[in-house]
Formats: sequence, C-alpha cells, structure tokens
Amino acid sequence: MPQTVSVFAPAKINLYLHLIKRKRDGYHKLDSLVAFADIGDEITIKPADQFSFEIDGPFAAKLTDTDKKAYIDSNNLVVKAARAISQINDKSLNVEITLTKNLPVAAGLGGGSSDAAATIWGLQQYWKMPNNASYLLPLMTNLGADVPVCHECRPAIMRGIGDEITFFGDLPEIPIVLINPMIACPTKDVFIHHKKPFKDEIEIPEIFSDASALISFLSRTDNDLYESAISIVPDIQNILATLDQHPSCVFHRMSGSGASCFGLFSSFEAAQEAKKSIKQENPDWWVAAGWLNRPERY
Repeated sequence: MPQTVSVFAPAKINLYLHLIKRKRDGYHKLDSLVAFADIGDEITIKPADQFSFEIDGPFAAKLTDTDKKAYIDSNNLVVKAARAISQINDKSLNVEITLTKNLPVAAGLGGGSSDAAATIWGLQQYWKMPNNASYLLPLMTNLGADVPVCHECRPAIMRGIGDEITFFGDLPEIPIVLINPMIACPTKDVFIHHKKPFKDEIEIPEIFSDASALISFLSRTDNDLYESAISIVPDIQNILATLDQHPSCVFHRMSGSGASCFGLFSSFEAAQEAKKSIKQENPDWWVAAGWLNRPERY
C-alpha cells in the first residue's frame, strides 16, 4: 500500500521583473530572476477508495465553501494537475489530496502554480514514477507558465512570456520577510496599467559570491509593474515604507505583479523581530519570516 506523501509548495519571489515588450496578442515578454522561500503551502497525498480534494489552513476559506470541502470538479490547479498527471500515467486517481493553504490567495507569490507543481511531484513520487520524465514539461506548461519553474524549485531566469527558463546556480541564503496587505491586486489590471518604457534584457552574473553581491546587483534593477500596482493598491507603498524603517532590512521590493512585497534582512533574528513588530502595528496585513533560497521542499 502506498504511503502518505507530503510535499512543500514554496512561495516564488520575483527578485526583479523587467518588461521587454508587449506582444500583438496582448501578452508581455519579460525578464525576471526568481527564487524560492521556505514559506509556503503544503500538499498531502493519502491512499483512498476514490478521489477527493480538501483545502485547509489559514486561507482555506478563500478557495472553498463554508465547510472547507472543495468540489471534485474544482477549477483549482491542484485538481487539474492531479487529473492531467494521472491520465498521462494511466493511473487511477484513488487518492485524497489535501492542500494546506498558508499563502494568501492571488498574492503574486506563485502559490497556485507552486501547489500544482507540488501535486505533480507528489503523485509521481506516490506512484514511483520519475520526476524528470519527458512528458512533464509540456504537461506543466499547459497548466501555467510558472508551473515548470515551481516544479524545479530553484533559482531561475524567466524570459519570453515566462516560458523561457534558464536555471541559475545557487544563490546565497538570505533571511526574508514577506508582507501582503490582504487587498486584491489583479494581475491583468496591473499589466494593463503599465505605462513605463520597455527595457532590454540584462546580463546576470554567473555567480553571486555572497548576499551583498546579490543585493548590489538587485539595486540596479526594478520591478516595472510597481507604479501600475500602486495605482490599484496604494498600500503597497506603505508596506515598502515600513520595511525601509527597519535598519536591518538591506533590500526591499514588490514581488511579481503585487501586492506582496519582500524585505531581505541582515540576520534571521532581525527578520523575526521585524515580522513581530510589523504585524503588531498592522494587524490586517499578512506577515511571514523565513529564508530565501532555502525551501527544503523535497
């Protein structure tokens, strides 16, 4: 009998995000360096007589009905991923999948894509199938542009519409604080409001010797969606101003299309203290502390 499988689904952080051009189909070509934090959701897979899907955790209510039971025909990416991987492997989906939703929904942290990637990884492990099978990339790309990079769960340069992925070498581990104002910031609207000039792709060093080298590089980059995001959620400015007030915060920026922001800190203790004080002063915000580049997923 297969054993229970648990897979961590880490938050994806856009360390920088540049827009290169707008395509005729309305999509944008981008240039971004992404990394993962040890803050995230969790997928649990257990043997069952038939397929079922549940969501628990602090943000379960955002995705389910009042009794926290998710319908089997759910549009959740976890269900779509489970069905796709079972069909391509010709396996019966006799499992109970639970998504523990710790990340805010639609927060610009790649949560849905990471959940789908963790589901695929977990079911491959559950069925003792290889996690580098040739069918995985097209299957994941069909689910969403961010799913393949979330499946690998390591730093990467994302270009094109997010479908051109070059995996990066190791990045230094850095204490991080993530903050979300709990206000919706629809990705589509953020891109529509973008008015800044487009940029050229930038050259990224092959290696960063330490956290200071990475931060020095990041200080010469931007998140090109910042101005359009704050026109929708002005509270993003307040988050970054709050991070800026902490002397141990060595770098801060909005991630992705918002509204989540991140601060990089000089020590884990300082990050924990900042999390505590920021949450006390802003009880309506979601605040979490952890490590960047230490997802400890598998």
